[in-house]
Amino acid sequence: MKVAVTGASGLIGSALVPALKSRGHDVVRLVRRAPAAPDEVRWDPASGQVDLAGLAGTEGIVHLAGAGVGDKRWTEEYKREIRSSRVDGTRTIAEAAAALDPLPRVFVCGSAIGYYGDTGDRAVTETAPAGPGFLAGVVVDWEAAAQPARDAGIRVPLARTGLVVSSQGGAWKRLLPIFKLGLGGKVGSGKQYWSFISLEDEVAALIALLEDDAYEGPVNLTAPTPVTNAEVTAGMGRVLGRPTVLPVPAFALKVALGEFSEDVLGSQRVLPAELEAHGFTWRDASIDDAIRAAVRGD
Repeated sequence: MKVAVTGASGLIGSALVPALKSRGHDVVRLVRRAPAAPDEVRWDPASGQVDLAGLAGTEGIVHLAGAGVGDKRWTEEYKREIRSSRVDGTRTIAEAAAALDPLPRVFVCGSAIGYYGDTGDRAVTETAPAGPGFLAGVVVDWEAAAQPARDAGIRVPLARTGLVVSSQGGAWKRLLPIFKLGLGGKVGSGKQYWSFISLEDEVAALIALLEDDAYEGPVNLTAPTPVTNAEVTAGMGRVLGRPTVLPVPAFALKVALGEFSEDVLGSQRVLPAELEAHGFTWRDASIDDAIRAAVRGD
């Protein structure tokens, strides 16, 4: 299958591309600069421009591009960038998919469990409604922006990804060095649920969404065992063999992170009902397994 990938240089995309190639797929990477390699195709999500000729014959698209929610402090300007990078970028590539002839078979649209907002200790699956808050609103609009592909008759799985456990990026890239020094501890009360997934399982799940026609609509990409932040902290201590007695007070996070601290301190107990229903097998189902994989660099 010829597969086009946006966000190919990001944490997930850089792991997905070689995994797709190892399965025999022909991969093209969408880039925002002049192409410098035969497998690169130019796109400009801000202006809505895509090199359709470079996408000719594409059978599948995996759309992962978007500004990182934890990369910078949430100023009003950066919040606009978070929204536009997801909503405008998704609309651009979805419209491009709908314009191709023949049409791609599948458009896997990256999304996030931020859709559900703060669920406390209440477990939610893909059937739950959207929650309140900035990120939930972004995800609602982000997923809606894939509508042109749906309207064209393309299968559209929405990959609602949880916290990816990896030493290469995301929250764990920041957490691991702190815990390795024995300076880590629970965040806030520690009672908030973190719904995680290892990087290898994330990639495997995306490939399943791409290749298996059974997947359509929202799919939670999380491990089947969401854990509290206190349990994450204990797991870090077990795997790294370090003490975990220095908690991070909620007020300190609010000072350091501003509005984004509300999401760090919030709780999302998200269950991957769709993956389980279709027989997906996790390599790293427990938090200890996921942390071990991150430490190995998987």
